Amino acid sequence: MAKRKFMEARWENLLMLNYEVPPEILEPYLPPYTVLDYWQGKALVSMVGFEFLQTRVLGVKWPFHVDFEEVNLRFYVKYFDGREWKRGAVFISEIVPKNMIALIANNLYNEHYRALPMRHSQTPAGDNHLNFLYEWKLKGRWNKLGATVSTQFNDIQPGSQEEFIFEHYWGYNKLTAASTMQYQVEHISWQVANVTNPVFDGDIAALYGEEFVPFLSAQPYSAFFANGSAVNVRIGEKIMEELILQ
Repeated sequence: MAKRKFMEARWENLLMLNYEVPPEILEPYLPPYTVLDYWQGKALVSMVGFEFLQTRVLGVKWPFHVDFEEVNLRFYVKYFDGREWKRGAVFISEIVPKNMIALIANNLYNEHYRALPMRHSQTPAGDNHLNFLYEWKLKGRWNKLGATVSTQFNDIQPGSQEEFIFEHYWGYNKLTAASTMQYQVEHISWQVANVTNPVFDGDIAALYGEEFVPFLSAQPYSAFFANGSAVNVRIGEKIMEELILQ
């Protein structure tokens, strides 16, 4: 039986720049009982910018916390529950502009949110294209994640890298050395558009650690954009060894 809805929202205009990293960089973040999910033998992380819209937490629209931006760094894992493999994402860092959002997510889901000033824009780029830009202010400097995106959208093709990146429907967070938080994310399959001129200009060391600097400073392995949809995040549950052995 599905858990109660923790959050309902729309996630729209999702820009993802994907980078290959050595698996050993991700191992300290790997939740117990999960394993890395590889794309054609590559361990990928994604810099993600998107809009949270019409947000409800436990059915309530909290004033001044309904529409906002988020930028996160995530990677991909799998968890076998005894019956099937569940494909999910693990968040290394998540940035939002509201302190209350960070407080709730960090305490209830052991997420890794921080609140910083944020802004976003979309401007015409000619020939059925738009420039999308997500920005956040750290140490007095505006960091940015952006790209030029086609306004023509297509369905995600089975077996494609877009399917691998976008269609992870579980979230996993490390609680302790012996327990993990698991929660379900529900949405329809999104449509995707072509991306050119990707840019990520940020204080990588301050945001994510020195070990990520050589890899996030390089050109992305790939870049994708999805239109998004309504999303439900279910209340999480704890995975422990005792439960797995049952």
